[in-house]
Amino acid sequence: MLMDHLLFVECQPEALGDQRRVWNDRGAGSATGLAGMLRDLIPDRCHEYVIASVYAEFAHHRGWLKPDRVLDSEEYAVLQGSVRQWAAEDRVWSDVVDEFGAPSMLFGGGNPHYGKTLCYLTENPGEPMVSFDLWNGSAPGTEQSWPPEHEEPLLLAVRFGTGPFRQTFTFTPEGRRQLPAE
Repeated sequence: MLMDHLLFVECQPEALGDQRRVWNDRGAGSATGLAGMLRDLIPDRCHEYVIASVYAEFAHHRGWLKPDRVLDSEEYAVLQGSVRQWAAEDRVWSDVVDEFGAPSMLFGGGNPHYGKTLCYLTENPGEPMVSFDLWNGSAPGTEQSWPPEHEEPLLLAVRFGTGPFRQTFTFTPEGRRQLPAE
């Protein structure tokens, strides 16, 4: 709703509808929106942070997003050049921060008992945001345990790029194990 109001003030009320068409063209649309498409990729209790990061990308492209930190061009090039290979191993929240520093944006809060998405970006709104989707839950088909099984959230996937949405995800081995059954 906030985006609708901001777009109205900018005299571009159609921009969010246009963006939804772009998401649909990239394969990120469904009858139930982004959440419906993500059900095939991410465990249920992680959707909201991934969705927030997708909308944050839109806000960044519009110049609305005020990140906590921006990466300079060198940091961003290193991140983008190494992250897919780096995610070939299982990782946790602290591994992400130790390797790439504090995120530009944190969706999900600082409590290690909950999943979250960490996003890294530059000042250039044309550069894709790099998002790390973390999860701290139970295995598929089991009840959610409390406290969670893990001391800190596990990295499931890294997402960045502008191509087909599913192809922008690089899953860790744990992320592949947690993929919802088809």
